[in-house]
Amino acid sequence: MTREGYRAALDDLRADVRALGDDALTQLDDGLTALETGDDDLAEEVIDGDAAINDRYLELEGDCVDLLALQQPVASDLRFVAASFKILTDLERVGDLATNLGRYALAAERPADEVDVRAIGADARDQVAAALDAYEDGDADACRAVAARDDELDAHCQRASERVVRDLLEGEAGEDSWAVERVLDDVSRLLLTVRDLERVGDHGVNVAARTLYMLESDPELLY
Repeated sequence: MTREGYRAALDDLRADVRALGDDALTQLDDGLTALETGDDDLAEEVIDGDAAINDRYLELEGDCVDLLALQQPVASDLRFVAASFKILTDLERVGDLATNLGRYALAAERPADEVDVRAIGADARDQVAAALDAYEDGDADACRAVAARDDELDAHCQRASERVVRDLLEGEAGEDSWAVERVLDDVSRLLLTVRDLERVGDHGVNVAARTLYMLESDPELLY
């Protein structure tokens, strides 16, 4: 591979990682919409769409391995390829978490309205999108900003989980054992939804952490 071809391959990798991230965020958006509206068809689309995310993830991991093995990058190029390799895993897992939302939407008998899942999801999505921007632009300050805002998302998720449990304790399911079981199912799904959205945000922080290390060899956000 010529020097020009090598630089083009690095540029292509950056663009491809961003594209995979955008695809995962689209899946997340659709999963949130399915939860909010109870749209079973959209939920099925989200679940079925996970295979394409997984296939593309494996292709791009292969590209990273080829660059490492065949081109033997050094210094900043090595950090870039290694960071991209790690970031791909976080983006694939965002896709997995979006698939979970699709499954929760199918299992629910009614749209979730006890907590503002859409707002939590928007915060989590914004963290991943901001981290992808930082990766694409090579912006170290933006990486630190993503990590700094994660505490807000964690607090939002904590408040939502506490509200779900409080509503369960204060609610009245009566003596009907089936009603009790339905309430418990709803609570379990909501708690899992909140947990998964918090994890989406965590993956955004991971992307920012890997990007910061790529840019400045700074492990500040890795631990």
